[in-house]
Order: sequence, then structure tokens, then C-alpha cells
Amino acid sequence: MRKAEVFLCLGCFLMVLLLFFNSSLTPALEPPGESSSGQKSRRSPLQALHDGDQVESAVQAVHQGRREVLEEACRSYTRKRRVLIPEDLKHVIVDDQHGLLYCYVPKVACTNWKRVLMVLTGVAGPIRDPLAIPANEAHIPGNLRALSEYSASQINQRLRSYLKFVFVREPFERLVSAYRNKFTRSYNTAFHKRYGTKIVQQHRPDPQPEALQRGNDVSFAEFVYYLVDPATQREEPFNEHWERVHSLCHPCLIHYDVVGKYETLEQDSRYVLQLAGVEDQVTFPASSKSTRTTGDMAAQFFQNISPFYQKKLYNLYRMDFLLFNYSIPAYLKFR
Repeated sequence: MRKAEVFLCLGCFLMVLLLFFNSSLTPALEPPGESSSGQKSRRSPLQALHDGDQVESAVQAVHQGRREVLEEACRSYTRKRRVLIPEDLKHVIVDDQHGLLYCYVPKVACTNWKRVLMVLTGVAGPIRDPLAIPANEAHIPGNLRALSEYSASQINQRLRSYLKFVFVREPFERLVSAYRNKFTRSYNTAFHKRYGTKIVQQHRPDPQPEALQRGNDVSFAEFVYYLVDPATQREEPFNEHWERVHSLCHPCLIHYDVVGKYETLEQDSRYVLQLAGVEDQVTFPASSKSTRTTGDMAAQFFQNISPFYQKKLYNLYRMDFLLFNYSIPAYLKFR
């Protein structure tokens, strides 16, 4: 009898041990490319990137080069690493269905990328054409989930197993684009009130009462003075439209698999969609803007900025130039 009890207890112990062992091997998150039955359906975007057989080698080489430049710049110019906190991840959008993490940067085609992700995640319903989604809907909070909304273990799992991508732009072209959009368009009254009135008050000698009230005639020079004034960031963080990419997306803390560029937007967007295996489901909208900010246009805006303030502004955005391999613009006079 005692021997039977011993065997019974031993059997129970082995069963518990087996259950524990099996549960410890079960992943916290089912990776894209595997169904709940365990059957393989498709590769995850990250697997596609590492396998490297879906995209022509020249494109892969370009992106490998960008990753290497970024890693080297991080090693050279970042003194010490710190731990990511949820606040760092507010700009990282999650597509759990396709295993994608996208850090959006305003003024770098982020409206169209949000539209594409709304189609892919099903938020757009039956709509398959991203351009059929109104631009304002793409920016409604809650339409797309941010990585900051997940638990610590869920965040880590996604950072390890999802394809992480970001799109960047020549820093001063992006800055001029933000200025033109937010301060020279009559419909942007919210920005005029929120930022324009403050800029006029702090950086314009003897402002007129109407300018102080409306803030709708801020010059580019006044905008530059506002940006380089140390008091500006002491009062509050930069608005996302002119915040530095390295402060929005933390590329020295998050290892981005794809660094897309505005200058090669169509090609790089197609590359991401190919890696995700969805190029036949959605097409990234081709740019049709004839008024987009170019290097020549940026040069015109900088004509009236003194070398002293050009240098201060470059120093402010220097890390974005270095991390993403942009040269100092030839039109700057401080060199």
C-alpha cells in the first residue's frame, strides 16, 4: 500500500513538472507567421529581413549600410545608454497582425504611413486605398495602438520579434516644412495661438497688439530664435513637428531594422511592405505634392539667418545629421 502511494505521489510530481516545463516554453506572444495550431503560415517581416531572399540585393545593401552608419554614430556620440521607459515609446505604432513597429516622425510622410497601417490593422474597415482615409482621421488618438500602451513584458517581446522601422528626412528641410505648414497656413489657428503668440511676445521687439493676440505672422527668423533659446525647452518639450528624430524615436536605444528616408520614400516604403509580405494588399501612396519643401526652398529660408544662429540651430539638430548620415547643407555660412 505504502509503495503504491509513493508511486502515485511520484506520478503526480512528474505530471506537475511536465506541465510547468511545457508552460515555460510557451511564448508569451504568438509570432506572426505561426497559427495557433502551430502550423507555419508565412514568415514574419523580421525573418524575411534576415533571410534576405525577398528583395533585390542592391536594396538590402543600402539598408545594411544605413544600419551600420547609425550603429557607428551611436557608439561614437552617445556617452551612456539608459533604459527605455514607456514615455520613449509613445511614437512607436504597433501592428500585431503583421509584426511591425513603426516610429512616426511628423513631416516625414507619417500621415500616409498611418493610413497604410490603418488598412493593414483593419481599423479602416473595408477601405483598401490609404488615400480614401481623411488625413485628420489618421491622427485620431486611439485609432492605432502605441507601444507605450503595452506591459513591460509585451513591450520586450515586440521589440525582440517585430520588424522595427522609422522614416527620416534631411533635418533642415523637415524643419522648414514644419514652419511652412504650421505658421504660414491661415487654417492653422491652433498653432498660431499656442506657439505663434508666445514667439511674437518673446522674440519680436515692440510687437503690435494684433500680432500678440493672433500670432499668425511669425517669421522664420523668429521661429529659429525660439528654437535656439535655452528657455524654450526649459519651459516645455518641443512640439513633435520640430522635435529632433533622435528624441522622438530613440534610435540609439531601439535597434531599427529599416531606416527609410524621405528622399527615397517610394522605394523604401515598398521595401517595408515587401518584408511584411503585404505588397499585394496595400500600396504606399505616391507623392503628388508639388509644393513640398526641397533643399533649394530651405536654402531660401536660411538666407536671412545669420551665421551665428545657423550654427546654433545646426548644433541643436546635429545628432539627426550625424545619426542618419546627412551632410551639413552647402547653403550654411558658418563653416
